[in-house]
Amino acid sequence: MESNPDEKRPPICDYEGSDYQTRFWEKGGREYEDRSEAIALKRLLPKGGDLLLELGAGAGRNTPRYKNFRRLVLLDYSRTQLKQAQEFLGPSEQYVFVAADIYRLPFVDGLFDAATMIRTLHHMADAPAALRQVRNVLHPGAALILEYANKRNLKAILRYALRHQTWNPFTPEPVEFAPLNFDFHPKAIRNWLESIGLRIERILPVSHLRLGLLKRTIPAPILAGLDSLLQLSGAWGQFSPSIFLRAKLPGQSAPSQAPTDVLSYFKCPECGHSPLTGIDQQIACPACNHTWNIIDGIYDFRGD
Repeated sequence: MESNPDEKRPPICDYEGSDYQTRFWEKGGREYEDRSEAIALKRLLPKGGDLLLELGAGAGRNTPRYKNFRRLVLLDYSRTQLKQAQEFLGPSEQYVFVAADIYRLPFVDGLFDAATMIRTLHHMADAPAALRQVRNVLHPGAALILEYANKRNLKAILRYALRHQTWNPFTPEPVEFAPLNFDFHPKAIRNWLESIGLRIERILPVSHLRLGLLKRTIPAPILAGLDSLLQLSGAWGQFSPSIFLRAKLPGQSAPSQAPTDVLSYFKCPECGHSPLTGIDQQIACPACNHTWNIIDGIYDFRGD
């Protein structure tokens, strides 16, 4: 599917220069959330595969959890986050680092047999447009592991009942609780996925016990163990602040390996042309003459 160069893109949440990994995860008291998310990912991920796309990879916190895939493509809008991921993961031909905009993914259609999008959708001002892009790069039978911030969580319901917040947690539209930070209703997510042909296979509510008092008084491994049990309630209702799900694109494709030449993964995000050409540390589109740089091992499609 070709990109429309005249289409106005939504605003982008840019973590360039951020110390998010250190401040939020390493020093922010998030061990419980990290452990709970690891449990959910283990339950939802395919057993393995050839090529996985990690959307919003950040500094690579979750990347080692996808070790059963032959090659991992880490995509983030922030170059500095990708550099942190390189330092964290170390040199390996298993990893491909791409700086790009999710609203204009620079990959040929049907390339990936799995994709993950964890703690990323909540920054999308136009979530349906982002999900359409992701669907385009999945081949038949591929799985999408998606996490989103749940608008219909118990805390929001209680605050609404007590009139401590004005927005209704039961209505389907997203709520922007902070600039470029959105909560979504589970039914809206389901409708968006179904509209692009992705069928939800399993849902896991996660981080039920995300309360400061509990995290200060109960060890993170115990909290995560309790959360592991609560995650199994996903078939009955989703009222936790974070929801994980696995959706699948119908169909089956013959088993085959993705191309070994990384350059063949890409299409022009400006005009949709493929293949692109590569000279030294630069990629070019022969159709529209746009060029992009490869800087310190990062394929940089930001275009700024």
